Amino acid sequence: MPLEFHQVDAFTDQPFAGNPAMVYRLDAWLDEPLMQRIAAEHNLAETAFVVKEGEAWHIRWFTPTSEVPLCGHATLASAKVLFDLYHEAGEVLQFTCLSGALRVTRQGQRLELDFPLRPVVPVAASLQAEVERALDQPAHQVLALLDADGSVQELMVVLASEAQVRGFAPNLPALAELPGLGVLITAPGERHDFVSRYFAPSIGIDEDPVTGSTHCMLAPYWAERLGRSELSAFQCSARGGELLCRLDGARVKIAGHARHIASGRLML
Repeated sequence: MPLEFHQVDAFTDQPFAGNPAMVYRLDAWLDEPLMQRIAAEHNLAETAFVVKEGEAWHIRWFTPTSEVPLCGHATLASAKVLFDLYHEAGEVLQFTCLSGALRVTRQGQRLELDFPLRPVVPVAASLQAEVERALDQPAHQVLALLDADGSVQELMVVLASEAQVRGFAPNLPALAELPGLGVLITAPGERHDFVSRYFAPSIGIDEDPVTGSTHCMLAPYWAERLGRSELSAFQCSARGGELLCRLDGARVKIAGHARHIASGRLML
């Protein structure tokens, strides 16, 4: 049974930059263990599967080791594939996922994600100390995105400068021991409003090149700190990617380019 796949570099207009994602447009869902094995075979940060359900596309995202509740770059990649390769009509695509309703709008050469705002709160002093030990440096502030039960879903560490973010050498085993899916580090930018990097070794992602979903945490934090609702961001991984963020009530609009670079067939 051949399945078509398409690889897209998200949050860049150049090949071999941004964040690569694999996209499968399916007529019906595959078994979950099979989707997980396919994601492991591709071994990218995210493999997205989309199925049309009513007027919306149901989207699911898998890292090489697990399914995740929200992913920006693979949603951007999926919209690029649906618009350009499957010729979806109109300028807006509706998605549904584990995190609720999402929307992607075509804006000239860019695509804009419409994602839920993800507010963060300061962590207890004991957890901040644990995070600083794992990073082997002091933090200006440590915050967390919490699940409904109060457990940590993501950690966000604010550093003093872009140079610290760029120069950070992660101790991946130590980061994997921290609570939550991953650790986000951020600081004021030199040419952008803010910069960031994201590490999630506990779910098979040593460093994610460009992470749309983390900007649902970053944008409201930096909007409040800088006093404006429209922000430019750069994720300064080795591949790098640029994002334009805009707060709109309880939503975060995240715009960027996407570049389709490969297609093929998986033979099952």
